[in-house]
Amino acid sequence: MSARFVIEPLAKKHKRTDFSCGNDRIDSYFREAVSQDVKRKYATCFVAREIATDRVAGFYTLSSRSVPLNEVPEPLAKKLPRYPSVPAVLIGWLGRHGDYAGQGLGEALLFDVIKTVGTSLIGAHAIFADAIDGKAASFYAAFGFVPLIERPRTLYLPVATALDLLSKWDMA
Repeated sequence: MSARFVIEPLAKKHKRTDFSCGNDRIDSYFREAVSQDVKRKYATCFVAREIATDRVAGFYTLSSRSVPLNEVPEPLAKKLPRYPSVPAVLIGWLGRHGDYAGQGLGEALLFDVIKTVGTSLIGAHAIFADAIDGKAASFYAAFGFVPLIERPRTLYLPVATALDLLSKWDMA
């Protein structure tokens, strides 16, 4: 990510009222509900803040998750232990303010997710994303996320694969 932005945990100093990514559900969640999820420990939230203006340019949330093994696509599932579920981290919400479209901020937020999950001391085999619509599902699929068998808008990427992707991005 360029020195134009910093990604940091959500704090009271972050002004959320004018955030607009173009999706009413995402905008409403970020403006009105995310702080309650953070307070209740349902999610952690990270924001991309533009350094020069202190403006929130984007955000994402992470939560713990487990997914039944039988919902994971077979090519991935056959490599896993036969436990009933797969430990994972969920990207519940990810949004980029519309004013920053086309600047690679969505990609930078996703790579920050990968870095955060990949360096965590808590075990997680995969990163899951609940895509809010087809456009979001395509965004994740472009980075190698694979849809679950029964829920095509829930996509899956093994952490090891994600870290390989991150190392290639860092080299670019």
